[in-house]
Amino acid sequence: MKLKPLALAATLVTLGAASFATPAMAQEQYIPLLSYRTGAYAPNGIPWANGKQDYVKYINANGGINGVKIAFDECETGYATDKGVECYERLKGKGAAVFDPQATGITFALTDKAPVDKVPLITLGYGLAASQDGGVFKWNFPLMGSYWTAADILIQHLGKKEGGLDKLKGKKIALVYHDSPFGKEPIPALQKRAQMHGFDLNLLPVTAPGVEQKATWLQVRRDRPDYVLLWGWGVMNSTALKEAVATGFPREKLFGVWWAGAEPDVKDVGANAKGYSALALNPNGTGYPLMQDILKKVHDAGQGSGPRDEVGSVLYTRGMLISMLSVEAIRTAQEKFGKGKVMTGEQVRWGFENLNIDDKRLAELGLKDVIRPIKTSCEDHMGSSWARIHQWDGGKWVMGADWYEADKSVLDPLIKEAADRYAAEKQIKRRDAADCQS
Repeated sequence: MKLKPLALAATLVTLGAASFATPAMAQEQYIPLLSYRTGAYAPNGIPWANGKQDYVKYINANGGINGVKIAFDECETGYATDKGVECYERLKGKGAAVFDPQATGITFALTDKAPVDKVPLITLGYGLAASQDGGVFKWNFPLMGSYWTAADILIQHLGKKEGGLDKLKGKKIALVYHDSPFGKEPIPALQKRAQMHGFDLNLLPVTAPGVEQKATWLQVRRDRPDYVLLWGWGVMNSTALKEAVATGFPREKLFGVWWAGAEPDVKDVGANAKGYSALALNPNGTGYPLMQDILKKVHDAGQGSGPRDEVGSVLYTRGMLISMLSVEAIRTAQEKFGKGKVMTGEQVRWGFENLNIDDKRLAELGLKDVIRPIKTSCEDHMGSSWARIHQWDGGKWVMGADWYEADKSVLDPLIKEAADRYAAEKQIKRRDAADCQS
C-alpha cells in the first residue's frame, strides 16, 4: 500500500533524523547512505552526501538497475565511530546491499562485522590500506585508492618536482595529520619511502577536529621543512592553510591528500591559498555528460538533494562516484545472478570483486576521461590506483595534466605483510582458488 504524502511524512518523522527517503519495498534494491550533515565536518560531508543521493535518484529516474529501483535511508553519524556503528546495526537488517562507512574510523569498526553480516564495504579513497588484499579482506573494497597509494603518489610528485626521487635525499618532509585512524594510515608508506630515498620524515599530529594548530605551525616554522603534507579533513584543512599564511610557509610547498583538496578547504582562505596543491581522485565541474544528465533529470525535475550550484564540486562528484560504483557492482552481480532481480549482499560482494569498468563503459556512463578504468579481482579489491594533482589558483582548482600510478613494487609487500598480520590476529584463513570463484 502506498502512503499518501502526509502519512509518508509522518512515517519519516517516526524514523527519526536518520531517514530521508522511502524505506525499501519488496522489489527495490536497498542501499543505506551514511552521512554527516552536522558537526565540524559538515561542510565537507554535505556535498559528499548530496552527490551519493543524487546519483541514486538519477538511476531511479532512468528506470533503476535493469528495472530494479533503489530505496535508501540516510543515517547521520556526525563523523563519530559509535554513531556510524549504530547506523550500521540499525539498517543492515533491511536488506542492505552495500555500506559506504564514509569515515576511516567507522570502517575499522565495521571490518570485523561485515563478514559476519555478509555486507560489502565500499571505501573509495579511504579506509584500511591493507584491505586492497582481497585474499584476506573479502568484504572490503577500497576502490580507486587508499592512503598508502595517496602517500606514494605524493612522494612521486615531489620527486618529479626535484628532478628525481634521488634528489629527495636529505630533504625534510613534515606530515601534518589528523590524529585519528584516518590521519595515521599513510605513515607506514611514508616511512617506507623515507627509508628508500633518505629524506627526513617529521610527524606532526593535530587533535581533532583541528581548529587549534598554532603550536604545530610554529614547529613547522622552526623546523623549516622542504615540504609539508597535509592529511586533514573538514575544518582542519582551512585552519592549516590559514596558519601556513600566518607563519609564512609557502603554499607552493604544501600538498594535501585528496580529502584536503575541495572547495570548502580553500574558500575561506581564497587568494591567500594560491599555490596550494592536493591530490585529486576526480575533477570538478559540470562539463562532462553524466553531470549534465544529473542536472537535467534530477535537479531540473526538482529532486536535487542540495543546491544546484553545488553539483560538480569536488566532493559532490566523489559522492556521485561512490554511488555509481555501487550501482555498477549491483549491475555486474545481476549479470551473473539474474537481471532485474534484487541482489543480496553476498551477490553484490561478488559484483564488486568482478568489476570491469573499461574505457567503453566509462563513455557509456558519461565519465570519459574523468576517471581511469577500474578492474577488480579476488587479489585486488582496489581496481585502480591512479590520481592527479590539482592546484588552487586563488579562485578555482586547476587540474594537472599528469596521471600518477602508485608503485606496486613499493606497496605490494607492505600490503601483504599488513594483511597477513591482520589474518593472523583474527585467525582468518587466506582465501583459496575455490573461494575466489564463489
